[in-house]
Amino acid sequence: MHFASFIQVGESVQNPDKYYQNNVANTLVLLDAMQAHGVKNFIFSSSAAIFGEPRYTPIDERHPQQPINPYGRTKLIVEQVQADYDKAYGMKSVCLRYLNAAGADPEVQLGERHDLETHLIPLVLQVASGRRKNISVFGRDYGTPDVTCIRDYIHVQDLCSAHWLALQSLMSGSDSQAYNLGNGNGFSVQEVIDAAEQVTGRKIASVNSPRREGDPAVLVADSALIRERLGWTPQYSDLSTIIKYAWKWETRGTLEI
Repeated sequence: MHFASFIQVGESVQNPDKYYQNNVANTLVLLDAMQAHGVKNFIFSSSAAIFGEPRYTPIDERHPQQPINPYGRTKLIVEQVQADYDKAYGMKSVCLRYLNAAGADPEVQLGERHDLETHLIPLVLQVASGRRKNISVFGRDYGTPDVTCIRDYIHVQDLCSAHWLALQSLMSGSDSQAYNLGNGNGFSVQEVIDAAEQVTGRKIASVNSPRREGDPAVLVADSALIRERLGWTPQYSDLSTIIKYAWKWETRGTLEI
């Protein structure tokens, strides 16, 4: 299972070399090592960024693949490489295309914390806990109901179950496949801020910032295919539930929830 990549859209536009070297070249090294040692099953954490600006939403697997930033292009290149390795070497793969992994283990043993943190929900909750002064909203001029970007947020436990089902399908001899993963709902940046205020009971200060280059207005995935073929069903699709577990992780040992 290959999760390792650089993932910041804006950074990929400013420094594409970093992304092509790591996300593409290093993945080729991994695939070649697998081929040399006879490892024939591969699960790849891809991204809905391979589709680019949506022509329709939610995005299904038939949607045209026209990424609008280097990050999305690196993910698409690896998917194409995998298809070629399947034909040439019989290396079977499942590409799981998702957007924003979110939330935390309900038992609060594992959670999300990056250095540098770039994901919206942890950043919003850092404001609520007092570790940040405010959250930047990148663009309030999109053609969405509240003029902020809309994204799909998937609880990490649901992502784990999707990877487990993908592994089982490969181990049972299924053909290579790509699946879009989504919880069935898209939430705007403002909706995330509002929901976090309700969950935490705290005001979350925000500042308006310019759009980030390469950011589509709406990215929401249609997961009907993986639901039908592998029986995947998200258990934590409610935004408030996702934020509740992330808040428990953010405040573990410091606040009573």
